Amino acid sequence: MELNGRRVSRETQERLEHFLGLFQKWSKAINLSAPSTLKDAWERHIADSAQIFQLQPHAGNWVDLGSGGGFPGVVTAIFLAELKDGWVHLVESNNKKAAFLRTALRETGARGSVHPVRIEDAVADLPVCDFVSARALADLDKLLEFVDPFAIRNEKIRAYFHKGRDYRSEVANAHGRWAFDLVEHKSAVEMDSVVLEISNLRHLV
Repeated sequence: MELNGRRVSRETQERLEHFLGLFQKWSKAINLSAPSTLKDAWERHIADSAQIFQLQPHAGNWVDLGSGGGFPGVVTAIFLAELKDGWVHLVESNNKKAAFLRTALRETGARGSVHPVRIEDAVADLPVCDFVSARALADLDKLLEFVDPFAIRNEKIRAYFHKGRDYRSEVANAHGRWAFDLVEHKSAVEMDSVVLEISNLRHLV
């Protein structure tokens, strides 16, 4: 099958479909996502999250912040299973959501682990990471504040954030406290949305 115009192996497709089934099942019991997004969950969540790995399709250590329902962290971990290399550290302080994420990783054979800690405390628990991801978590200024401790440990770290149509105001606001290189990737799923790729992060204030 194809996902965002790119070929996906049958094994990865089956893993993604199994993960989506788990997500929909658990969503009935705990609040993993807004109910309005469940109907089109493949496009709204799976395809949207897959863009992260498709932009950075290499093995490496990822940290996924505020993993919640597993987007994009579990999706990235499923793609890494095909590479048989790389790892995703999913940071989620909510115990019920953390339990869901552990189940999803185990049942799909994805390459990841769950860290049930606050984002601010996560860096002490994790190895040096190459990449950071987050989706529907916070505005860009706050996200960069979360990334900063990881960037101090690895100045070459790259961050990938899904953002909606108002992203330009978030970028302008973030430039008040941060310097960074920015690449805007137009979303293949949502019109007017982007994936922001950030590197060379430096704290100004």
